[in-house]
Amino acid sequence: MDKNVFVIIVTYNGSRWINKLIPSLLASSYPVRIIAVDNQSTDDTVALLLQHPEVDLIQTGSNLGFGKANNIGMLKALELGADYLFLLNQDAWVFENTVNSLVANMKANAQVGLLSPLHFQANETEYDTSFATYLSRKTAEVNGLPLVPFVNAAAWMLSRACVEKVGYFEPLFGHYGEDRNYCDRVAYHNFFIAIDPKAKIVHDRVITRNFNKDVTQSRYKLLSALINPKYSLTQAYLQGAKEAVGLPKYFAKFYGFGKAFILFSTLSGYYLKFLFNPAPIKEARKRAL
Repeated sequence: MDKNVFVIIVTYNGSRWINKLIPSLLASSYPVRIIAVDNQSTDDTVALLLQHPEVDLIQTGSNLGFGKANNIGMLKALELGADYLFLLNQDAWVFENTVNSLVANMKANAQVGLLSPLHFQANETEYDTSFATYLSRKTAEVNGLPLVPFVNAAAWMLSRACVEKVGYFEPLFGHYGEDRNYCDRVAYHNFFIAIDPKAKIVHDRVITRNFNKDVTQSRYKLLSALINPKYSLTQAYLQGAKEAVGLPKYFAKFYGFGKAFILFSTLSGYYLKFLFNPAPIKEARKRAL
């Protein structure tokens, strides 16, 4: 247990999970240090966190969103000597050997920059629905670890080397999409994204389809295409145009033609904004290199 592991949790009105999440980390067979970054919760989240002196609590004073708040915790963890950063959702909890398995596999596979445990539903027996999709997209395997192009950031273990090369979450994203962009950059910098089949967490959520949420996620999927460093700037804009057309076609089967047209109009406007003002895209692309 020679590696320093820092768990970074972004909280926002997550009081219902705190007394499940924090004790699960304190019971870990591999010792961890915990940094919680609170996005100005209005419930009992902060009060509950303060009951755990083991938690280093940072209060942002505003709702910065997922990526920017994580950046604060990641920076502090690195300053304090972290070897591995374990980004964990507030609506999740771990098992006794989760961290131990993740660390062992990260140490044994230096090219793995991002390692995720298996994500289970609250019943602790079935895979989280979205996670099952990401796992099914396995492209290869290294030393028993499935390699995937993307896994959501509910539970990421990142190596120090990966973060120092790839950087932090892109600040252009609000909430949603920052994890997809980060995975694009991890792959661009020649690190593997893998899943540890012997480690697991519970991600206690109910996935429901919501048009406004899908609009937001679609905008950020388009943005991810525009700043994906594997594309040239011209290729990125062509890929963004494809997303502006393809995403409404995909969502038409769920919402019908009317809402698909609204989505197309929204994405077209979003795309044109960056087409006629490419400066933010160019700056984000520089940060990704």
